[in-house]
Amino acid sequence: QVQKIEVVRPKIVQKIVQRKKPIIQEEVRQVPKIMKQYIPVQRVVEKEVHIPQVQIVDKVVEVPVQKQVHVPMVTKVQKTVEIPQVEIVDQDVHVPVQKHRHVPMVTVAQKFVDIPQVEFVDRVVEVPVQKQVQVPMVTKVQK
Repeated sequence: QVQKIEVVRPKIVQKIVQRKKPIIQEEVRQVPKIMKQYIPVQRVVEKEVHIPQVQIVDKVVEVPVQKQVHVPMVTKVQKTVEIPQVEIVDQDVHVPVQKHRHVPMVTVAQKFVDIPQVEFVDRVVEVPVQKQVQVPMVTKVQK
């Protein structure tokens, strides 16, 4: 089957038309011009900023501690001390003989004699002892 379709063809007309010439009047008018001027204004703006944090790591190093100990030195000093001693001197007394019999009597007399004696007095005298100890140096490393 064949169908028929009607199509409207446009008509192109070419025609010269006359018109009136416009009259141009020159008149200069002063018109204020609005200018936009930008003035910088300082504003305080709060802004959140992430600041990198520095972490300090201390490294503890065990250092052996050496102590200086003062050892007292003992010296013995001899001191002479006089101590009185007792000396016993026996004297025989002669008794004349009489009719009756007498027993000779012995008397004991004590006499004090000074005899030097030695006494030991110990005194502790501290003598400082110096030792040199090497201590290693500790350094901090910052990461």
